[in-house]
Amino acid sequence: METTTTEIVGYLMQLLLIVVGTGMIAGIVAKKLHLPDVALFILAGIVIGQGFHWIHESNGSLTNQLILITGSVLILFDGGRNIRLHGLKQVGWTVGLLSVPGVLVTVGIVGAAIHWLFGLEWLYAYLCSAVIASTDPASIIPVFRQVRIRERVRETVESESAFNDATGSILTFALLAAATGNSALNAGAITIDFLRTGLGGIGIGCAIGYAVVFLVSHFRFGLLRDYTVIAMLGTAIGAYAIGEMLNFSGYMATFAAGLIWGNSGSFNLHMGDKQEEMGHFLNNITGLLRMLIFILLGSQVNFGIMANYLWQSLLAVIILMFIARPIAVLISALPDVKSRWTFKEMVFMMWVRETGVIPAALAGMLAGIGVKHADIISSVTFMAVMLTIVLQASTTSWVARKLGITVTSRK
Repeated sequence: METTTTEIVGYLMQLLLIVVGTGMIAGIVAKKLHLPDVALFILAGIVIGQGFHWIHESNGSLTNQLILITGSVLILFDGGRNIRLHGLKQVGWTVGLLSVPGVLVTVGIVGAAIHWLFGLEWLYAYLCSAVIASTDPASIIPVFRQVRIRERVRETVESESAFNDATGSILTFALLAAATGNSALNAGAITIDFLRTGLGGIGIGCAIGYAVVFLVSHFRFGLLRDYTVIAMLGTAIGAYAIGEMLNFSGYMATFAAGLIWGNSGSFNLHMGDKQEEMGHFLNNITGLLRMLIFILLGSQVNFGIMANYLWQSLLAVIILMFIARPIAVLISALPDVKSRWTFKEMVFMMWVRETGVIPAALAGMLAGIGVKHADIISSVTFMAVMLTIVLQASTTSWVARKLGITVTSRK
């Protein structure tokens, strides 16, 4: 029997109601237990999906893909909006090195480990490592609201988490194009494509971001002043859509647009009291999308595949956390003689590298389009999300205090 439009709408409303209700309960429990809410979202997804079978959304469905892409776009936009250009100038070299060479080093080391552990072809091993190479602003930023650490360390880690999401996404799609035969596997070609899509995305995002901010905040031409939040939402989605349409990085475009919106005052375009309104809106909408993404991710976990690749996935993530990340931090922070990072500050940056929304979204997209070895990529990604969030995010405050880099215990 053919499904009617009314039945589809009813199903989607039921899905949203179940996920949001479950997510709020999981968030309350996480707060009581002082645990990252993302870990509880995933656990809740496993319970209501694999346990009670209340939701049955496959990772290749249109609904799932829409949630993943929309969530990634708005979270990246918010990540860019939270970065301050004046702070970025102080730690720019380290952030830049962490966000590009650091990601490439991570992909190289972890890709080699995945090739050896799983016996994958090099291309797919690197594709898998590119998916999990970026850190997660959606997990890191809430943690830093709970623990006050040295300003420059916080700005570095938050900025890196926003920049390297875009870098990891661009690299993933460049490798995906080679894997699907849409481009040749050539280091020079991939580098050129990486630069073209990245810089093109930045240009598109900055242009769209500035144009809409001008129409919102200019004292004479602020035609959209009464629709600030709607205009902001349109900017985030529009920058991504136009960037993708022009074959640039939509993720980099939406991130750059967010950067312009968050620093509008630097261009003499002042939002005034609208900043608080925008902040409240984005906090709520990104919170909802994080619930949807991670609860759906938990509901889609294939424990049979996880069991098959358990120890290989575990070793791959351990190499990511304890070998690749420290090397990436060292090669990025040591050359920055201007910042003069202390050993304890570098150790903290090595520890704070949660895997989250963007890797989960990328893994879901790859599974949705049926990429070869998508089961292994999903297994490694799920292990990375769980291990880094449960182990690292939950101990960030404790590590900061032990290293003496909290605001109240400077050394």
